[in-house]
Amino acid sequence: MSSREPPTPGDPLGKARKDRTLVLRFMGQLWALDRWLHSASKRMETTYGMTAPQLLVVGFVGRSPGISAGALAKALNIHPSTLTGILRHLELRGVLRRRRDPKDARRALLGLTPNGRHVDALRSGTVEDAIGRVLERMPTDIPAAERILAALTSELEVDLGKGNATDPDG
Repeated sequence: MSSREPPTPGDPLGKARKDRTLVLRFMGQLWALDRWLHSASKRMETTYGMTAPQLLVVGFVGRSPGISAGALAKALNIHPSTLTGILRHLELRGVLRRRRDPKDARRALLGLTPNGRHVDALRSGTVEDAIGRVLERMPTDIPAAERILAALTSELEVDLGKGNATDPDG
């Protein structure tokens, strides 16, 4: 069943759309999460000199040395132009390096500098640290949480028109 099909009779998930209280409670949790993510990102910038999105990029590049900017944007689910600004900042800070792809001179491959590897080792007080603690406590819930977040993202992309001016990254 696709996420846009109506639920079948007796489907308990159909109740969520009918009972606005469930939907509103879930939305409240999302808003709280968004607020705390922004707050944590500001604190991380003060503490480490980097925002949560910048540290996320460092983490992905640290785990995938030689990744292209396009592949990284896709993995992070962000618009390439949003990533360009983050990459430029990290490069200027001496955290990230770009090198030409020997197979395609038009493409740059990303890697961490020694300073970048030090930054990648930061854990305490980061969003990644908090998420890691929660995922350790609730490992059986991870697949369901991923499916719900992916489906919600998809619904918003459909409803808001991905690629239009309303695209949050575009």
